[in-house]
Amino acid sequence: MKRQLISSGAKWESIVGYSRAVKIGNHLWVAGTTATDENGEVVGKGDVGAQTRYILAKIERALKEGGASMSDVVRTRIFAIDITQWEAIGRAHGEVFANIRPASTMVEISKLIDPDHLVEIEVDAYINHD
Repeated sequence: MKRQLISSGAKWESIVGYSRAVKIGNHLWVAGTTATDENGEVVGKGDVGAQTRYILAKIERALKEGGASMSDVVRTRIFAIDITQWEAIGRAHGEVFANIRPASTMVEISKLIDPDHLVEIEVDAYINHD
């Protein structure tokens, strides 16, 4: 099967050796995504809900480029630096996934690359448009 690499254009993709997303057949995997805009600036500093919403919109763009949509998402993995903020993260996640209901994991981690990042999310999608 053909392997499609989806880029966000971030300079780190070529330096670190990763893609925003990879699609093979009907499967699409979106890499861990933070609230970093196209200029390298963190969006929603200090607001985990705003960061989650921005991240999910960024993930949606990658999915669309791969021919998928949020309704094709079957798993989300959420990495939070402060698990006590789970409700704000969960509410933002629910705004998108309340009816889709993918398998989901949320875990607390010690830190992310930028100290202003409060959350990082990755998703797996299966495209089945029968």
